[in-house]
Amino acid sequence: MSFFDVGENVIKKPLARVLLWLTILLATSFASASDYGSTGLIDIPTARMAPDGTLTTTAAIQSSTNAYAITYQATPWLEATFRYTGFNRFFHYDRNYEAKVRLLKEQGSLPQVAMGVRDMVGTGVFGSEYIVASKTLGRFDATLGVGWGRLAGSGQFSNPLRVLASSFDDRDNDVGKGGEFSTNTFFSGSRAGFFGGLQYRSETLPLTWMLEYNPDQYDWEAQRGGLRPKSPWSAGVQWQPWEGISIGLSRQHNQEWGFELSAALDSKKTPARRVPSFFVSSLDMPVEDLPSMLDEEMWYDTLLFDVERSGLLLIEATVNASNDIATLVIANLEYPLWADAVAKMSVLADLHLPATIRTFRFVLEEAGHRVHTVQMSRPSSAMGRDNKLFQRQIKVLPGRRLTPVLHKTDFVQSKVIFDVNLASRFQLFDPDDPMRYQLFGNVGVNLALPAQWSIRGAYAFDLVNNFDGITRQSDSILPHVRSDVARYLQEGQSGIDSLYAERRGSVKRQLHYRVFGGVLEEMYSGIGGELLFQPFQSRLAYGVSANWVRQRDYDRSFKHLDYKTATAFASVYWASPFYNMDLGIHAGKYLAKDVGATFEVRRTFSNGWMVGLWATLTDVPFDDFGEGSFDKGMFFRVPLDGLLGRRTRSSYSNSVRPIQRDGGQRLENFSGNLWWDTRGARYDALTDHTRRMLP
Repeated sequence: MSFFDVGENVIKKPLARVLLWLTILLATSFASASDYGSTGLIDIPTARMAPDGTLTTTAAIQSSTNAYAITYQATPWLEATFRYTGFNRFFHYDRNYEAKVRLLKEQGSLPQVAMGVRDMVGTGVFGSEYIVASKTLGRFDATLGVGWGRLAGSGQFSNPLRVLASSFDDRDNDVGKGGEFSTNTFFSGSRAGFFGGLQYRSETLPLTWMLEYNPDQYDWEAQRGGLRPKSPWSAGVQWQPWEGISIGLSRQHNQEWGFELSAALDSKKTPARRVPSFFVSSLDMPVEDLPSMLDEEMWYDTLLFDVERSGLLLIEATVNASNDIATLVIANLEYPLWADAVAKMSVLADLHLPATIRTFRFVLEEAGHRVHTVQMSRPSSAMGRDNKLFQRQIKVLPGRRLTPVLHKTDFVQSKVIFDVNLASRFQLFDPDDPMRYQLFGNVGVNLALPAQWSIRGAYAFDLVNNFDGITRQSDSILPHVRSDVARYLQEGQSGIDSLYAERRGSVKRQLHYRVFGGVLEEMYSGIGGELLFQPFQSRLAYGVSANWVRQRDYDRSFKHLDYKTATAFASVYWASPFYNMDLGIHAGKYLAKDVGATFEVRRTFSNGWMVGLWATLTDVPFDDFGEGSFDKGMFFRVPLDGLLGRRTRSSYSNSVRPIQRDGGQRLENFSGNLWWDTRGARYDALTDHTRRMLP
């Protein structure tokens, strides 16, 4: 269950520190963000874009508003922003999305041109559209744009789009419950206006000076007791003390000061291959330092000993003496890129396998599924040959079962492995308190069983929290399948997070399965399963999943409430050839017994970063769904490699919703996840990095 239960409230200083601290630690690239979060000057947008894959967080503090934004450069030409604003002079809090598309890249005498929409999915408070051009002139960057809505101000001229259709003449700002695409207002209104500005970057100091003309008349605020601007002009300066960090101070409309802090990180950067630490192979170790059960004369035993000390698992192997091929099934515990794991395995196999073996086949087992096989020549046999020729001989083949299995690792069965650590969870954007938090001790358990079964679970011991201050209750007219999350936070401060049995595997080469049963997540217990059909080399995959669940009691014990239901989905996935973007569509029945489809798109980088968006439309009318109109949000996964002082494939994943309601809700991590679980060993992910498979 995501704890980003979003209500309407201004985010105060403690939350700003939490949101920005991790970004500041990871910042590696620079992007100039406006107070609105999008790339721009002070309040107005420019045609500029951040480097592809840049994730920027922004906090902008003024006497009239506090605004916080997350901006992601989804492609080199598309920028997306989620913004949350609190008005200090009257009680109102707003969330909205902005998108900006680059239409023309700057070249020669031509400026860069972009088009954007503010508050495209929101309440319409900041509703405006624009076409803007920016041109570099030495150390200056000049911007001039045409705006509609708020960016038009009182308007210097009639809306030129009125000649296309009379519908552009009227602008209806009534967006109902919000959350819908306000397409009927885009680029409409009787008047349009100019905005613009100038930016100067110092040659000797890390300072950027800004001057902007913003015609916004703040009509919406003035109607509620806010102030109108004294002047359309604002000026400011930004200081970049470190790469990726920007601190800004501005004097806005000649009536208030503004402070801005932004931090940007490069989610696209490929992880560097680390210099290996000193490693002594079992072949060179004194006999007394080797485990007593290790057979020094058996190559599988000595290889297994070295493999497990290298962050890999050797599961089983077979050797075909007739064609000099060795096939080994391996799993990757620590290497962010499978290509690096294959390179390490090839070195270790070269040390231990019989000299007659000339070809290695490594079957990659990802999350319990045998996804693909990497075939390569033995590195020592290719010594002195052209590396490019060696790379061309690396082939990615379908996954496979070994027949016969000559060697198999006898993993310890019926042994409980505990993992104890400190953890935290948050409930953000509660209108009464912008950040609810809990620090707890987390005890994880993993029990390996025969026949590929395992038992997994986690128990949380509360240490400190402020969930007792939550007073708001759900007003949903749908079954409360998610909106009662506050009761789980309050009554289940300590309790069972999960405890379930699971089996994963692959049937033949293209069909992967998963079955499970038990306490599946914070709010539901049940049984279910999933199938994924992934044709070899195809960019399309197909899946089905089904679950029967019962809602857990609020104290997170083994007790349950009366509500129970079944969910089922048919899924189609597409690995696009563009920007490592993957698309998924899941159609079926949801937890509140509504029927519809979820559309999701995610972009995944080689370093493990994953960022995506989703939206769910079901047969629940927007008015019945409530605030937000339909379920939507942002998914992100942050790799932890290097942050923990060691190599790891661990990551932090979560989903952020503008509002938590009951329509369009699925089980977390149990409805259409096999495609994402196996992505690291997918065909295109492997073929993109065959060069790194060279030892």
